[in-house]
Amino acid sequence: MNEFIVHNEIIIRLICFFSIFTIIAIWEILAPKRTLILSKTLRWANNLGLVIFNSLILRLILPTAAVGMAIFVNDNGWGMLNYYDFPVAISILIAVIVMDFIIYLQHIMMHAVPLFWRLHQVHHADLDYDVTTGSRFHPIEIILSMLIKFAAIIILGVPVVAIIIFEVILNAMAMFNHGNIGLPNKLDRLLRWFIVTPDMHRIHHSIEVNETNSNFGFNLACWDRWFGTYLDKHIGEHLTIGLHNFKEPKQVMWITDMLALPFTGKVTDYTINTRKF
Repeated sequence: MNEFIVHNEIIIRLICFFSIFTIIAIWEILAPKRTLILSKTLRWANNLGLVIFNSLILRLILPTAAVGMAIFVNDNGWGMLNYYDFPVAISILIAVIVMDFIIYLQHIMMHAVPLFWRLHQVHHADLDYDVTTGSRFHPIEIILSMLIKFAAIIILGVPVVAIIIFEVILNAMAMFNHGNIGLPNKLDRLLRWFIVTPDMHRIHHSIEVNETNSNFGFNLACWDRWFGTYLDKHIGEHLTIGLHNFKEPKQVMWITDMLALPFTGKVTDYTINTRKF
């Protein structure tokens, strides 16, 4: 079973990506949470164009990606999980949870360090918020994120199957959390004790600094609650999305704008140390 998953990793990930993407996209059409202000066709063409561009760049620079690193690490017996005789299921569970926490810390780092915030602004500069926003990142941030995953895989000794499961969850939850969708209030209140919901994460894309620097989790909701970054606030369709210094569509719409954005202007007040509460 494990060998089947490893050998068909790309196919499995593509099937999961397109399945979740289609479900969220249809959900957005049937029951949108917010009224979009820009052309959906134009935004999708550029946001998804950036995804394709990033995938090509990543395969060119780091062709084996996280799965290749996990295979190498486990073949050589590196990492903490390879020093202990845990059942396979326990090792996978530990690896997925720890990787989830690492991505949470990485996200905070992207806001806390001005140099990294320049890259991460590409994600936040989207003037609308839907399923494609979840994949809108600058290629340098994508590469940096992969290098952080490499370090985590080496130190932890992440099982190969665990990294595939984690990557599928990462992509699926990113699309779910960024979907222009909403859940019934009672269900949302219940779920956000365990996982990050769209309404919980949407506030992270608010134009207001205090709201932007909150709710950093992407999957498990416990990290924000435990480490004091959780903001329990429901704004819904009245939330203004984006950044104060990039309000015009012509600044952030096209792929060329996104690629140039980290090298544009000054970074002023959006790093995590400006949070006022």
